[in-house]
Amino acid sequence: MVELKYGTGKIRIPIPAKAKVSILEPLRAPVLDSVKDALAEALHAPIGCPAIETIIQERQPRSVAIAVPDETRPAPLREVLPPLLDRIEAKLERPVYDAVTLFIGGGLHPPADAAAIRRILPDGIARGCRIVAHDARAAVMRDYGFTSRGTPVRINAAFAEADLKMVIGQVDPHQFVGFTGGSKGVVIGCAAPETIEKNHSLMSQPNAQVGRLAGNPVREDLTEAGEMVGIDLAINFVLDADKQVVHLAAGTPSRALVPCAEVCARVYGVAIAEKFDIVVASCGGYPKDICLYQAQKGLNLASQALKPGGRILLLAASPQGVGDDIYFDYVSQFTSPEEVIRDFKSSGFRMGAHKAYLFGRTLVNFDVAVFSNLDPGILRKCHLRAADPATVIDEWVATFEGTPELAIIPNANTTYFYQK
Repeated sequence: MVELKYGTGKIRIPIPAKAKVSILEPLRAPVLDSVKDALAEALHAPIGCPAIETIIQERQPRSVAIAVPDETRPAPLREVLPPLLDRIEAKLERPVYDAVTLFIGGGLHPPADAAAIRRILPDGIARGCRIVAHDARAAVMRDYGFTSRGTPVRINAAFAEADLKMVIGQVDPHQFVGFTGGSKGVVIGCAAPETIEKNHSLMSQPNAQVGRLAGNPVREDLTEAGEMVGIDLAINFVLDADKQVVHLAAGTPSRALVPCAEVCARVYGVAIAEKFDIVVASCGGYPKDICLYQAQKGLNLASQALKPGGRILLLAASPQGVGDDIYFDYVSQFTSPEEVIRDFKSSGFRMGAHKAYLFGRTLVNFDVAVFSNLDPGILRKCHLRAADPATVIDEWVATFEGTPELAIIPNANTTYFYQK
Protein backbone atom coordinates (compact mmCIF):
# COMPACT_ATOMS: atom_id res chain seq x y z
CA MET A 1 0.00 0.00 0.00
CA VAL A 2 1.30 3.44 -0.91
CA GLU A 3 -0.12 6.81 0.19
CA LEU A 4 0.22 9.73 -2.24
CA LYS A 5 -0.86 13.37 -2.30
CA TYR A 6 -4.02 14.07 -4.26
CA GLY A 7 -5.52 17.56 -4.27
CA THR A 8 -5.60 18.82 -0.69
CA GLY A 9 -5.67 15.28 0.71
CA LYS A 10 -4.10 11.89 0.12
CA ILE A 11 -5.06 8.64 -1.55
CA ARG A 12 -4.02 5.10 -0.59
CA ILE A 13 -3.28 2.68 -3.44
CA PRO A 14 -2.54 -1.06 -3.12
CA ILE A 15 0.48 -2.26 -5.09
CA PRO A 16 0.53 -5.95 -6.15
CA ALA A 17 3.22 -8.05 -4.48
CA LYS A 18 4.47 -9.26 -7.87
CA ALA A 19 5.94 -5.83 -8.67
CA LYS A 20 9.42 -4.75 -7.62
CA VAL A 21 8.82 -1.28 -6.18
CA SER A 22 11.15 1.73 -5.98
CA ILE A 23 10.17 5.09 -4.51
CA LEU A 24 11.71 8.04 -6.33
CA GLU A 25 11.40 11.06 -4.09
CA PRO A 26 13.20 14.34 -3.47
CA LEU A 27 16.10 14.63 -1.08
CA ARG A 28 15.17 15.56 2.48
CA ALA A 29 16.93 18.92 2.91
CA PRO A 30 17.16 20.86 6.19
CA VAL A 31 14.33 23.36 6.57
CA LEU A 32 15.33 26.94 7.39
CA ASP A 33 15.04 27.65 11.11
CA SER A 34 13.60 31.09 10.37
CA VAL A 35 12.50 32.37 6.98
CA LYS A 36 12.40 35.90 8.43
CA ASP A 37 16.04 35.69 9.57
CA ALA A 38 17.16 34.16 6.26
CA LEU A 39 15.37 36.93 4.39
CA ALA A 40 17.00 39.60 6.56
CA GLU A 41 20.43 38.13 5.88
CA ALA A 42 19.77 37.86 2.13
CA LEU A 43 18.48 41.44 1.90
CA HIS A 44 21.39 42.80 3.95
CA ALA A 45 23.88 41.62 1.30
CA PRO A 46 21.99 40.74 -1.89
CA ILE A 47 23.91 39.09 -4.74
CA GLY A 48 24.95 41.50 -7.45
CA CYS A 49 23.15 44.64 -6.25
CA PRO A 50 23.04 47.07 -3.31
CA ALA A 51 20.88 46.45 -0.26
CA ILE A 52 17.27 47.48 -0.72
CA GLU A 53 17.66 50.25 1.89
CA THR A 54 20.55 51.71 -0.11
CA ILE A 55 18.54 51.63 -3.34
CA ILE A 56 15.60 53.38 -1.67
CA GLN A 57 17.80 56.00 0.01
CA GLU A 58 19.49 56.83 -3.27
CA ARG A 59 16.36 56.86 -5.43
CA GLN A 60 13.55 57.73 -3.04
CA PRO A 61 11.16 55.93 -5.43
CA ARG A 62 7.65 57.27 -5.64
CA SER A 63 6.40 53.88 -6.82
CA VAL A 64 7.44 50.30 -6.01
CA ALA A 65 6.18 47.26 -7.92
CA ILE A 66 6.46 43.76 -6.47
CA ALA A 67 5.45 40.75 -8.60
CA VAL A 68 4.29 37.65 -6.71
CA PRO A 69 3.16 34.24 -8.04
CA ASP A 70 -0.44 33.22 -8.62
CA GLU A 71 -1.88 30.25 -6.76
CA THR A 72 -0.49 27.65 -9.18
CA ARG A 73 2.90 28.34 -7.52
CA PRO A 74 3.20 27.89 -3.75
CA ALA A 75 4.95 30.82 -2.08
CA PRO A 76 5.65 31.67 1.59
CA LEU A 77 4.24 35.17 1.18
CA ARG A 78 2.95 35.29 4.78
CA GLU A 79 6.55 34.97 5.96
CA VAL A 80 8.32 37.01 3.29
CA LEU A 81 6.05 39.94 2.43
CA PRO A 82 5.48 41.65 5.83
CA PRO A 83 9.20 41.97 6.75
CA LEU A 84 10.00 43.05 3.19
CA LEU A 85 7.38 45.80 3.34
CA ASP A 86 8.73 46.84 6.76
CA ARG A 87 12.20 47.34 5.28
CA ILE A 88 10.83 49.30 2.33
CA GLU A 89 8.68 51.53 4.54
CA ALA A 90 11.56 52.24 6.93
CA LYS A 91 13.41 54.14 4.20
CA LEU A 92 10.47 55.67 2.37
CA GLU A 93 9.25 59.17 3.14
CA ARG A 94 5.60 58.07 3.20
CA PRO A 95 3.48 55.03 4.16
CA VAL A 96 4.17 51.84 2.26
CA TYR A 97 0.57 51.60 1.02
CA ASP A 98 1.04 54.90 -0.84
CA ALA A 99 4.03 53.59 -2.78
CA VAL A 100 3.81 49.82 -3.24
CA THR A 101 1.67 47.89 -5.71
CA LEU A 102 1.60 44.07 -5.59
CA PHE A 103 1.18 42.35 -8.96
CA ILE A 104 -0.12 38.78 -9.05
CA GLY A 105 1.75 37.45 -12.07
CA GLY A 106 -0.41 34.78 -13.64
CA GLY A 107 0.90 34.98 -17.18
CA LEU A 108 -1.78 33.63 -19.50
CA HIS A 109 -3.74 32.08 -16.64
CA PRO A 110 -7.09 33.80 -16.00
CA PRO A 111 -6.47 36.80 -13.72
CA ALA A 112 -7.01 36.02 -10.04
CA ASP A 113 -10.53 36.83 -8.89
CA ALA A 114 -11.36 38.25 -5.46
CA ALA A 115 -11.42 34.83 -3.78
CA ALA A 116 -8.08 33.83 -5.31
CA ILE A 117 -6.54 37.15 -4.28
CA ARG A 118 -7.57 36.48 -0.68
CA ARG A 119 -5.93 33.05 -0.85
CA ILE A 120 -2.72 34.43 -2.36
CA LEU A 121 -2.54 37.57 -0.22
CA PRO A 122 -4.57 36.96 2.95
CA ASP A 123 -5.83 39.90 4.98
CA GLY A 124 -3.09 41.82 6.69
CA ILE A 125 0.03 40.75 4.83
CA ALA A 126 -0.41 43.29 2.01
CA ARG A 127 -0.49 46.21 4.51
CA GLY A 128 -3.14 48.03 2.50
CA CYS A 129 -1.03 48.11 -0.66
CA ARG A 130 -2.80 48.19 -4.00
CA ILE A 131 -3.15 44.70 -5.56
CA VAL A 132 -3.28 44.12 -9.31
CA ALA A 133 -4.12 40.71 -10.78
CA HIS A 134 -2.26 40.77 -14.09
CA ASP A 135 -4.51 40.26 -17.10
CA ALA A 136 -2.34 39.39 -20.09
CA ARG A 137 -5.11 40.06 -22.60
CA ALA A 138 -6.52 43.30 -21.19
CA ALA A 139 -3.70 45.16 -19.42
CA VAL A 140 -1.96 48.10 -21.03
CA MET A 141 1.58 47.05 -21.92
CA ARG A 142 4.92 48.82 -22.22
CA ASP A 143 7.24 47.86 -25.08
CA TYR A 144 10.95 47.30 -24.45
CA GLY A 145 11.91 46.09 -27.91
CA PHE A 146 13.10 42.59 -28.79
CA THR A 147 15.55 40.14 -27.26
CA SER A 148 18.39 38.79 -29.38
CA ARG A 149 16.22 35.72 -30.03
CA GLY A 150 13.37 37.87 -31.33
CA THR A 151 11.06 37.84 -28.33
CA PRO A 152 8.99 41.05 -28.10
CA VAL A 153 9.33 42.27 -24.53
CA ARG A 154 5.94 43.73 -23.56
CA ILE A 155 5.22 44.03 -19.85
CA ASN A 156 2.28 45.29 -17.79
CA ALA A 157 2.70 49.06 -18.02
CA ALA A 158 1.77 49.68 -14.39
CA PHE A 159 4.59 47.35 -13.31
CA ALA A 160 7.00 48.72 -15.92
CA GLU A 161 6.51 52.34 -14.90
CA ALA A 162 7.42 51.77 -11.25
CA ASP A 163 10.60 53.43 -10.00
CA LEU A 164 11.63 50.25 -8.16
CA LYS A 165 10.83 46.81 -9.54
CA MET A 166 10.98 43.55 -7.58
CA VAL A 167 9.92 39.93 -8.05
CA ILE A 168 9.29 37.16 -5.54
CA GLY A 169 9.26 33.59 -6.82
CA GLN A 170 9.87 29.93 -6.24
CA VAL A 171 12.70 28.05 -7.97
CA ASP A 172 11.36 24.72 -9.21
CA PRO A 173 12.49 22.34 -11.95
CA HIS A 174 10.72 23.19 -15.21
CA GLN A 175 10.37 20.90 -18.21
CA PHE A 176 11.87 23.37 -20.72
CA VAL A 177 12.82 26.55 -18.82
CA GLY A 178 15.27 24.49 -16.76
CA PHE A 179 14.25 26.09 -13.49
CA THR A 180 11.58 28.63 -12.61
CA GLY A 181 12.47 31.77 -10.67
CA GLY A 182 14.66 34.73 -11.56
CA SER A 183 12.97 37.12 -13.96
CA LYS A 184 10.26 34.61 -14.96
CA GLY A 185 7.69 36.02 -12.51
CA VAL A 186 7.75 39.28 -14.48
CA VAL A 187 8.77 38.34 -18.03
CA ILE A 188 6.12 35.58 -18.10
CA GLY A 189 3.97 36.40 -15.08
CA CYS A 190 3.31 40.05 -16.01
CA ALA A 191 3.75 39.89 -19.78
CA ALA A 192 1.71 40.18 -22.95
CA PRO A 193 0.59 37.01 -24.77
CA GLU A 194 3.04 37.54 -27.63
CA THR A 195 5.97 37.75 -25.20
CA ILE A 196 5.01 34.48 -23.52
CA GLU A 197 4.28 32.76 -26.81
CA LYS A 198 7.56 33.68 -28.48
CA ASN A 199 9.64 32.78 -25.43
CA HIS A 200 7.90 29.42 -25.01
CA SER A 201 8.26 28.68 -28.72
CA LEU A 202 11.95 28.10 -27.97
CA MET A 203 11.00 24.94 -26.03
CA SER A 204 11.79 22.64 -28.97
CA GLN A 205 15.36 23.86 -29.33
CA PRO A 206 18.30 21.78 -28.08
CA ASN A 207 19.15 22.33 -24.39
CA ALA A 208 15.63 23.55 -23.52
CA GLN A 209 15.62 20.90 -20.83
CA VAL A 210 14.66 20.43 -17.21
CA GLY A 211 17.52 21.10 -14.80
CA ARG A 212 19.59 23.17 -17.25
CA LEU A 213 20.37 26.88 -16.88
CA ALA A 214 23.55 27.43 -18.91
CA GLY A 215 22.89 27.20 -22.63
CA ASN A 216 19.12 26.82 -22.18
CA PRO A 217 17.60 29.11 -24.85
CA VAL A 218 14.30 29.62 -23.02
CA ARG A 219 15.97 30.56 -19.75
CA GLU A 220 18.59 32.78 -21.42
CA ASP A 221 15.83 34.58 -23.31
CA LEU A 222 13.97 35.18 -20.02
CA THR A 223 17.13 36.51 -18.39
CA GLU A 224 17.83 38.90 -21.26
CA ALA A 225 14.24 40.16 -21.22
CA GLY A 226 14.40 40.72 -17.46
CA GLU A 227 17.52 42.83 -17.88
CA MET A 228 15.74 44.91 -20.53
CA VAL A 229 12.84 45.52 -18.14
CA GLY A 230 15.24 46.54 -15.38
CA ILE A 231 14.12 44.34 -12.50
CA ASP A 232 16.06 45.64 -9.51
CA LEU A 233 15.72 42.80 -7.04
CA ALA A 234 14.56 39.18 -6.96
CA ILE A 235 13.78 37.15 -3.87
CA ASN A 236 13.92 33.47 -4.73
CA PHE A 237 13.34 30.42 -2.56
CA VAL A 238 13.37 26.64 -2.81
CA LEU A 239 10.64 24.61 -1.11
CA ASP A 240 10.78 20.98 -0.10
CA ALA A 241 8.02 18.51 -0.94
CA ASP A 242 6.05 19.71 2.10
CA LYS A 243 6.23 23.36 0.90
CA GLN A 244 8.73 24.36 3.59
CA VAL A 245 11.59 26.72 2.71
CA VAL A 246 15.01 25.05 2.46
CA HIS A 247 16.89 27.89 0.76
CA LEU A 248 16.40 31.60 0.10
CA ALA A 249 18.44 34.14 -1.87
CA ALA A 250 18.07 37.77 -2.93
CA GLY A 251 19.83 39.83 -5.58
CA THR A 252 19.60 40.58 -9.28
CA PRO A 253 17.28 38.05 -10.93
CA SER A 254 20.02 36.14 -12.74
CA ARG A 255 22.44 36.11 -9.79
CA ALA A 256 19.89 35.15 -7.11
CA LEU A 257 18.64 32.32 -9.29
CA VAL A 258 21.97 30.46 -9.47
CA PRO A 259 22.38 29.29 -5.84
CA CYS A 260 18.69 28.45 -5.63
CA ALA A 261 18.90 26.37 -8.80
CA GLU A 262 21.91 24.52 -7.37
CA VAL A 263 19.99 23.66 -4.21
CA CYS A 264 16.89 22.78 -6.23
CA ALA A 265 18.91 20.40 -8.40
CA ARG A 266 20.29 18.61 -5.34
CA VAL A 267 16.82 18.28 -3.83
CA TYR A 268 14.75 17.35 -6.89
CA GLY A 269 17.24 15.78 -9.30
CA VAL A 270 17.10 12.00 -8.72
CA ALA A 271 19.65 9.57 -10.14
CA ILE A 272 18.33 6.25 -11.46
CA ALA A 273 20.35 3.25 -12.66
CA GLU A 274 17.69 1.94 -15.04
CA LYS A 275 14.31 3.09 -16.28
CA PHE A 276 11.06 1.46 -15.16
CA ASP A 277 8.25 -0.60 -16.69
CA ILE A 278 5.46 1.09 -14.74
CA VAL A 279 5.31 4.49 -13.04
CA VAL A 280 2.70 5.68 -10.54
CA ALA A 281 3.03 9.46 -10.30
CA SER A 282 1.35 12.01 -8.06
CA CYS A 283 1.78 15.61 -9.16
CA GLY A 284 2.41 16.42 -5.51
CA GLY A 285 -1.07 17.53 -4.53
CA TYR A 286 -2.44 21.08 -4.47
CA PRO A 287 -1.53 23.42 -6.15
CA LYS A 288 0.59 21.26 -8.44
CA ASP A 289 -2.53 19.36 -9.56
CA ILE A 290 -4.86 22.35 -9.47
CA CYS A 291 -5.85 21.65 -13.10
CA LEU A 292 -5.01 19.33 -15.97
CA TYR A 293 -2.99 22.06 -17.69
CA GLN A 294 -0.59 22.19 -14.72
CA ALA A 295 -0.58 18.41 -14.25
CA GLN A 296 1.00 17.92 -17.69
CA LYS A 297 4.34 18.90 -16.15
CA GLY A 298 4.15 15.93 -13.81
CA LEU A 299 3.33 13.58 -16.67
CA ASN A 300 6.26 14.85 -18.71
CA LEU A 301 8.84 14.62 -15.93
CA ALA A 302 7.60 11.24 -14.66
CA SER A 303 7.74 9.76 -18.16
CA GLN A 304 11.48 10.42 -18.20
CA ALA A 305 11.87 7.58 -15.67
CA LEU A 306 9.93 5.17 -17.92
CA LYS A 307 11.15 2.64 -20.49
CA PRO A 308 9.90 3.14 -24.09
CA GLY A 309 6.38 1.75 -24.31
CA GLY A 310 6.04 1.73 -20.52
CA ARG A 311 2.92 2.50 -18.55
CA ILE A 312 2.21 5.49 -16.38
CA LEU A 313 -0.63 6.34 -14.00
CA LEU A 314 -0.94 10.06 -13.22
CA LEU A 315 -2.79 11.23 -10.11
CA ALA A 316 -4.09 14.76 -10.71
CA ALA A 317 -7.20 15.92 -8.82
CA SER A 318 -7.69 18.99 -11.07
CA PRO A 319 -10.29 20.79 -8.90
CA GLN A 320 -10.20 23.75 -11.33
CA GLY A 321 -10.88 21.52 -14.33
CA VAL A 322 -8.87 21.51 -17.54
CA GLY A 323 -7.42 24.91 -16.75
CA ASP A 324 -7.15 26.45 -20.22
CA ASP A 325 -9.89 26.87 -22.81
CA ILE A 326 -7.48 27.36 -25.71
CA TYR A 327 -5.78 24.06 -24.96
CA PHE A 328 -9.09 22.21 -24.59
CA ASP A 329 -10.66 23.69 -27.74
CA TYR A 330 -7.55 22.84 -29.73
CA VAL A 331 -6.99 19.28 -28.52
CA SER A 332 -10.72 18.46 -28.91
CA GLN A 333 -10.49 18.94 -32.68
CA PHE A 334 -8.37 15.82 -33.14
CA THR A 335 -8.95 12.11 -32.76
CA SER A 336 -5.44 11.16 -31.67
CA PRO A 337 -2.26 12.65 -30.18
CA GLU A 338 -0.48 11.81 -33.45
CA GLU A 339 -2.84 14.20 -35.26
CA VAL A 340 -2.14 16.89 -32.65
CA ILE A 341 1.60 16.58 -33.14
CA ARG A 342 1.36 16.73 -36.93
CA ASP A 343 -0.91 19.78 -36.88
CA PHE A 344 1.15 21.63 -34.25
CA LYS A 345 4.37 21.09 -36.17
CA SER A 346 2.83 22.21 -39.46
CA SER A 347 0.90 25.18 -38.07
CA GLY A 348 3.55 26.76 -35.86
CA PHE A 349 3.76 27.46 -32.15
CA ARG A 350 0.64 28.66 -30.31
CA MET A 351 0.23 29.04 -26.59
CA GLY A 352 -2.41 26.68 -25.20
CA ALA A 353 -2.03 24.46 -28.25
CA HIS A 354 1.55 23.85 -27.13
CA LYS A 355 0.21 22.03 -24.07
CA ALA A 356 -1.64 19.57 -26.33
CA TYR A 357 1.63 19.02 -28.19
CA LEU A 358 3.51 18.40 -24.92
CA PHE A 359 0.85 15.93 -23.78
CA GLY A 360 0.98 14.31 -27.22
CA ARG A 361 4.73 13.70 -27.09
CA THR A 362 4.19 11.57 -24.00
CA LEU A 363 1.00 9.87 -25.18
CA VAL A 364 2.51 8.55 -28.41
CA ASN A 365 5.36 6.86 -26.54
CA PHE A 366 3.69 5.47 -23.41
CA ASP A 367 0.46 3.91 -22.17
CA VAL A 368 -1.05 6.66 -20.00
CA ALA A 369 -3.94 6.46 -17.52
CA VAL A 370 -5.20 9.33 -15.35
CA PHE A 371 -7.05 9.40 -12.06
CA SER A 372 -8.72 12.76 -11.40
CA ASN A 373 -11.96 14.49 -10.49
CA LEU A 374 -12.49 15.38 -14.14
CA ASP A 375 -15.32 13.77 -16.08
CA PRO A 376 -14.00 10.78 -18.10
CA GLY A 377 -15.57 12.30 -21.21
CA ILE A 378 -13.51 15.47 -20.76
CA LEU A 379 -10.36 13.37 -20.40
CA ARG A 380 -11.23 11.44 -23.57
CA LYS A 381 -11.44 14.70 -25.51
CA CYS A 382 -7.89 15.34 -24.28
CA HIS A 383 -6.89 11.84 -25.50
CA LEU A 384 -6.46 10.66 -21.92
CA ARG A 385 -7.90 7.51 -20.36
CA ALA A 386 -9.61 7.74 -16.98
CA ALA A 387 -8.78 4.84 -14.68
CA ASP A 388 -9.24 3.61 -11.13
CA PRO A 389 -5.72 3.38 -9.62
CA ALA A 390 -6.00 -0.05 -8.01
CA THR A 391 -7.71 -1.59 -11.04
CA VAL A 392 -5.31 -0.32 -13.67
CA ILE A 393 -2.19 -1.14 -11.66
CA ASP A 394 -3.49 -4.68 -11.03
CA GLU A 395 -4.13 -5.06 -14.76
CA TRP A 396 -0.68 -3.80 -15.76
CA VAL A 397 1.17 -5.95 -13.24
CA ALA A 398 -0.88 -9.10 -13.93
CA THR A 399 -0.32 -8.93 -17.70
CA PHE A 400 3.41 -8.20 -17.44
CA GLU A 401 5.68 -11.11 -18.34
CA GLY A 402 8.06 -11.55 -15.44
CA THR A 403 8.54 -9.10 -12.58
CA PRO A 404 7.79 -5.49 -13.48
CA GLU A 405 9.99 -2.69 -12.17
CA LEU A 406 7.49 -0.20 -10.73
CA ALA A 407 8.40 3.32 -9.61
CA ILE A 408 6.37 5.46 -7.23
CA ILE A 409 6.93 9.20 -7.79
CA PRO A 410 5.29 11.22 -4.97
CA ASN A 411 6.17 14.68 -6.39
CA ALA A 412 6.11 14.30 -10.14
CA ASN A 413 5.71 17.99 -11.04
CA THR A 414 9.06 18.82 -9.48
CA THR A 415 11.16 15.62 -9.52
CA TYR A 416 13.35 15.00 -12.54
CA PHE A 417 15.65 12.13 -13.40
CA TYR A 418 19.08 11.43 -14.78
CA GLN A 419 20.78 8.08 -15.25
CA LYS A 420 23.76 7.18 -13.09
